[in-house]
Amino acid sequence: MTEFYSYEPKDGHGLPHDPFNAIVGPRPIGWISTQSRSGVTNLAPYSFFNAFNYVPPIIGFSSVGYKDTLRNIEETGEFVWNLVTNELVEAMNQSCAAYSPEVSEFEATGLAQAESRLVLPPRVAKAKVAFECKCTEIVQLKSISGEKVKTWLILGEVVEIHINKALLINGIYDTSEAGHVLRGGGPADYFSIGKEQLFKLYRPQ
Repeated sequence: MTEFYSYEPKDGHGLPHDPFNAIVGPRPIGWISTQSRSGVTNLAPYSFFNAFNYVPPIIGFSSVGYKDTLRNIEETGEFVWNLVTNELVEAMNQSCAAYSPEVSEFEATGLAQAESRLVLPPRVAKAKVAFECKCTEIVQLKSISGEKVKTWLILGEVVEIHINKALLINGIYDTSEAGHVLRGGGPADYFSIGKEQLFKLYRPQ
């Protein structure tokens, strides 16, 4: 079937940029705030993020490499997910710079903090939605050969949810009004959501 470009990932993709994360996308961004045992706050975006369960609500993200966020969660067992929207894109992007562990990305980016209610790490004050989470599992991923890879999946139960009331239309969260920003593929591709992308599709009876 010559109309398909096929390859085995173990041999490399042979393309200018790995298409894997462009195909599995666009994805919500895991903008995660944590706090170290010594009290230093950290804020970092993660490309591999999603929700995995309704009751209790469980979300998760992968840290490709052992980073400050993962170390902080191992130390405290807590983190906060902050929604990235259009007006926060530049600050989100700046927060992924390679700061040293003693530097708070909140201070480096000029983002104000909001106190969380049930966990120690702060929220991004301007984030329209935030999930306070307590870690339930940290799993180091393995290949099919059983070899551990330097990527860790962090799962957490959402214990408190904060939603800007302007996004609750007749009590229903309006995704198209929030201005969600999603991560695509390529070295710099992002997507936003608006009413023009919305369509209804009800489940069959």
